Amino acid sequence: MTTKLILTHEVTGLGTAGDVVDVKDGYARNFLLPRGLATPWTKGGQRQLDQMRAARGKRAIASLEEAQALKVTLESKPLVIAERAGQNGRLFGAVSSKEVAEGVKEMFDKDIDRRTVEFASPIRSLGEHKATVRLHEDIFANLVVQVVAAKGAAKA
Repeated sequence: MTTKLILTHEVTGLGTAGDVVDVKDGYARNFLLPRGLATPWTKGGQRQLDQMRAARGKRAIASLEEAQALKVTLESKPLVIAERAGQNGRLFGAVSSKEVAEGVKEMFDKDIDRRTVEFASPIRSLGEHKATVRLHEDIFANLVVQVVAAKGAAKA
């Protein structure tokens, strides 16, 4: 059996907020609904969704241009993050998406949502790494993250 739901948040591999999806009953009952990631589909909910989409369509044109400009800015130079590391260049832990978002705020003075930052593989060593930032539905910025050793014992 499948259940028809309206996503309230983005779910990787399933869809973005506002999408109507059919998922297995157990996935809906045990994962999506308890975490507040989706709500049951209703006719009233569908009408509300259509109104939200129309409003979002008007805003999307402006945000698309902003996203293009932000992509150019983020790809212009590498983001430098200082982390504590051992003698062999391995980090104590890993660089988080939150640290990347904070680094972008400091370096470029632009706000990005930490949930839009994705890593090909976890960053656990010094050097250059790649991260992808989803700025818009169709626009991804390929961010170069330069991890350098932090000075002193305290984490920067």
